[in-house]
Amino acid sequence: MKRCLLLSILLLLALPLPPGALAAEAAVGPSVLIRTSAVTERTVAETVTAFGTIQPDPDRMLSLSVPHGGLVNRVWVRVGQRIGRGARLAELIANPTDRMQFLQAQSAVEFAQRELQRQQRLFSEHLATRAQVATAQKDLRDAQATLDSLRSQGKGQASLILRTPMDGIVTRIDVQAGQRVGTGSAAVLIAAEDKLVAVLGVEPENVSSIDAGVPVRLTSVFQPQFHLEAKVREVHAMIDPATQLVDVLVPLPADKLDHLVLGSHIEGHIRLHSHHGLTVPRRSVLRDGKGAYVFQVTSGKARRVDVQALLTGDDWVEVRGPLKVGDRIVTSGNYELQDGMAVREEAR
Repeated sequence: MKRCLLLSILLLLALPLPPGALAAEAAVGPSVLIRTSAVTERTVAETVTAFGTIQPDPDRMLSLSVPHGGLVNRVWVRVGQRIGRGARLAELIANPTDRMQFLQAQSAVEFAQRELQRQQRLFSEHLATRAQVATAQKDLRDAQATLDSLRSQGKGQASLILRTPMDGIVTRIDVQAGQRVGTGSAAVLIAAEDKLVAVLGVEPENVSSIDAGVPVRLTSVFQPQFHLEAKVREVHAMIDPATQLVDVLVPLPADKLDHLVLGSHIEGHIRLHSHHGLTVPRRSVLRDGKGAYVFQVTSGKARRVDVQALLTGDDWVEVRGPLKVGDRIVTSGNYELQDGMAVREEAR
């Protein structure tokens, strides 16, 4: 009996469909399940993306030098260290010749004082002229000026401790313990901690469109969740030989500096010109050998619309083509579509 039932089913399946059923299937054709979104209008801005690092503000750098030659006895700081006003930087032991020069200047002042007193006594006894007293006064002034100059250079001290006159960050050290240095030698470079800039490298062809004052959105490369708004301060006029890019300086707001450290990498989006444009979701734009296109839904059919893709955002693309605000654009299922295919929209 089971065998007879199986044969009956096979015979029914082998029977041809009625002509009406075939015509209905041909008329409907296959359809694709899709999702759509409306074309919108928004204000879009042309941007230039650049990468760089956090550096000290060059206008707030302080270079300290040694006031006289000598031997570096100790260095108390390291590169990258935060220091406060008055902090010790290095100790310098004076050269023996500088110390001797100071002692000689002291002796010259003492001699000039005694000579002036002698000339004044002789003048009171009518044994010296006014010119001789004036000469002795000049000699004393000259000797005192020489001594004051040597004292201001620290040559009167056996050792000198170099201290910082400001709060900041040590960015360079040019001396080390045991090193002999000459008068005026650079010792330590200090950057103001509350004045940092982002130095962004921009392609030379984009420099002409960037002006001081344009807004910049800065994002930390290692902390993408951290971002801030700033403005361009200056655009350099030459290519950096090391990077082959042009430096753009962006000062950082003082209230955001706790999140950044010197040398950290930063990404900048420099906003240029803004305008109103038609935008569609990024996932709705497809591309082939003919260019960019989207599928527009009209009367239950998917119609290919060729567009020009312009600026892009996080999840949108500005397009130019035969579209208007409110047109329904396929955002899901579009990879399965061909021009003219029937579609059915997924219930929301």
